Amino acid sequence: GMGITARGAWESVKRHFRALGIDSQSQDFTCVGIGDMSGDVFGNGMLLSRHIRLVAAFDHRHIFLDPNPDAARSYAERERMFALPRSSWEDYDTSLISEGGGVYPRSLKSIPVSPQVREALGLAADVDQLSPMALMNAILKAPVDLLWNGGIGTYVKASSESHADAGDRANNGLRVNGNELRCRAVGEGGNLGLTQRGRIEAAMNGVLVNTDFIDNSAGVDTSDHEVNIKILLSAPVQREELSLPQRNELLASMTDEVAELVLNDNYRQNQAISLMERMSAARLGSFGHFIRVLEGQGLLDRAIEFLPSEAELSDRKARGQGLTRPELSVLLSYDKIVVFNQMLDSDVPEDPYLSKELVRYFPNALQERFAQDMENHRLRREIIATAVTNSTVNRMGATFLLRMQEDTGQSAAQIAKAYTISREVLDARELWAGIDALDLKVSETAQLEALTSIWHLQRNLTRWLLNRPGEVLNIAEKVERYAGGVAELRSSLDRVLPEAARAELAADVEQWRAHGYPEDMARAFASLPFLAYALDIVEVAIEQALPVSEVAATYFSLSDALHTKWLMDAVEALPVGGRWHAQARGVLRDELQAQQRALVGQVLVAGAGQPAPERVSRWLERDDAALRYTLAMFADMRDLRDLDYPTLSVAVRRLAQVVASGAA
Repeated sequence: GMGITARGAWESVKRHFRALGIDSQSQDFTCVGIGDMSGDVFGNGMLLSRHIRLVAAFDHRHIFLDPNPDAARSYAERERMFALPRSSWEDYDTSLISEGGGVYPRSLKSIPVSPQVREALGLAADVDQLSPMALMNAILKAPVDLLWNGGIGTYVKASSESHADAGDRANNGLRVNGNELRCRAVGEGGNLGLTQRGRIEAAMNGVLVNTDFIDNSAGVDTSDHEVNIKILLSAPVQREELSLPQRNELLASMTDEVAELVLNDNYRQNQAISLMERMSAARLGSFGHFIRVLEGQGLLDRAIEFLPSEAELSDRKARGQGLTRPELSVLLSYDKIVVFNQMLDSDVPEDPYLSKELVRYFPNALQERFAQDMENHRLRREIIATAVTNSTVNRMGATFLLRMQEDTGQSAAQIAKAYTISREVLDARELWAGIDALDLKVSETAQLEALTSIWHLQRNLTRWLLNRPGEVLNIAEKVERYAGGVAELRSSLDRVLPEAARAELAADVEQWRAHGYPEDMARAFASLPFLAYALDIVEVAIEQALPVSEVAATYFSLSDALHTKWLMDAVEALPVGGRWHAQARGVLRDELQAQQRALVGQVLVAGAGQPAPERVSRWLERDDAALRYTLAMFADMRDLRDLDYPTLSVAVRRLAQVVASGAA
């Protein structure tokens, strides 16, 4: 009864508008809709912003036209109709409709089209009347900001599909193709309003659209929460700690907070799709591989889900295109099903650290009072598996866990644990909350850029943790081991970086500030690339019982002298043609970090008690043939335009020889 399905879909609408630089909650925008005010999804949806200018709408009975609506007056009238039992468009007070508009039954032979309506719907100058079917077809193609679907039926197909493919005979006469849509965004409150191919075609033509199951997931999500809360409260009711009336009162009091938890999930899924979309052109190989692997395991049929064929993937790669939001929506959902099952079949639900996710799933009012009952909840494992799946996949995207499993040979459960450690060590939730709080204050592009740099760092730290030999990852233990040191490194960067790197950091801070981020956040984001080596630095500091800042100063000073930062950037820039390229790149990255760690250890031991720059220069000036040769080779390499896998493999191998000769 809280209009949650509409509110969930509205999270997608707000997201699409943020991408367009529009605040749907404080700026007027135009809209056409399918449905009427008596419908739950349409009615609730059309009251979710006071800035909707509803230009036209239709349901199975009427066509409503209001070519130049006043946002405030029309809002009040829609609100009045929403409260009327069983209202229809016919109940709309026509004195409030703008000039040239009106309400018409669909049974009429033809409907007059005024100049104002012609303008609003972008019709040709000679159109002065249309059949109801043709008029509804025109409404669907209107040049407006938003198409809001709260109706039943399929109204958009792809030009490659027949009307029969849409499977909804009643609307054959008015259905349009995805490439005919002129709206800027679609909100799918209803189910099946567009065929999947229709969505993809619309998206290819620049329309912002997800899918129905992403936009209207809030209804199902809410009932899941409610069922799980009822199961939780059955124990205190049985032991007579709560009476039934008290239980019901408690349930009612939590409605808003449950809605909050559910809407947060809609927000997150939209953000995940946006992040994947941003990366998808560059990482198309990774997505293609993901589709092939799932298909090979019989978990996915690309024809049924209208995912691109191998030929289509090659075409897109050639055109520099990635995957569309509707396609990414499908991959996100499939990955969550796969990962959920992997988590459920593992020891993740038993992990003492991850069981905190169990508590976070429930509203605050229950968290302390019934913590013990949560531990005994009969769906406890499922709730934790779901939460860990969501928190990992929403943040890292659909291909992350699979790629990591292949690269490290570790299980999905181990990867989820390593990912959790990286998140806690970086205090990433704090960074994310800061980004979310700046919705509409900085551009969506700038937000995605920040999320991407956090993503890269987490990927590197996760890999690092998984590649430690013989590790069984105890989350609490590792967070305890690294968090303090990483925080210390973060705050001392300005002091420990050599001059060139410090200038780079300062320039990055300015760039983030130019995007509109406040100083502290700009500094946090600018620091992220330097934290790629954080765990190496902290590990050496622990092993040699030295302060983090001292190890860091030596690390960066050596990196500067040997140009290993340049080498790492070159490795990062290697093109990934497929799975083996990705693995080769990962191996080079790991190897390079390991060599650098070993070298830093040698320098620290050799020059104990001296300031970092002196230590490093003394170590570099020693009479060592391997070192001389390597430095000369790196100098030659830096003049090369394209560095390929063989060249960089040789470079990394050379460093290993320097390590060996230094250890002798």
